[in-house]
Amino acid sequence: MGLATLFFILTDGLQTMSETLQIVCPSCGAINRIPAGKDPLKAKCGKCGGKLFNGKPVEVDDALFAKMATKNSIPVVVDFWAEWCGPCKMMAPEFAKVAAEMEPKARFIKVDTERNQATAAQFRIMSIPTLMIFHGGRPVAQTAGAMPASQLKQWIEASI
Repeated sequence: MGLATLFFILTDGLQTMSETLQIVCPSCGAINRIPAGKDPLKAKCGKCGGKLFNGKPVEVDDALFAKMATKNSIPVVVDFWAEWCGPCKMMAPEFAKVAAEMEPKARFIKVDTERNQATAAQFRIMSIPTLMIFHGGRPVAQTAGAMPASQLKQWIEASI
């Protein structure tokens, strides 16, 4: 058994040897396929050359949100927030910590509800911060309120 095979076995089913991942580039929005056996953390966009995973949440607008939520083959964790929101500011570093720990098992994105009102309205975001998890283009979990990184990670793992 080679090192690449062992890596994917140890990543707890992130990618089986016969599975190809479809990942939206956080820089340009291009849809990329990561072949079985390739380390997702080393993958680069075929269009812009940017890294597909950088361990940080990605700020998205309405258009990129739609692509991220529907075209990624991994779960997408969304933080709906606003600049004026105190709890959102407290939540931001916790969200970033979890993103650094969990990528590429999930994609982490942030939607500013003031700048992206169409997306906020579509999902009836009434309080912020609101967190949602999408998989296969559909919401699979939702919670509201700030939480520490450990609780956030536990909620995500229980939901995916």
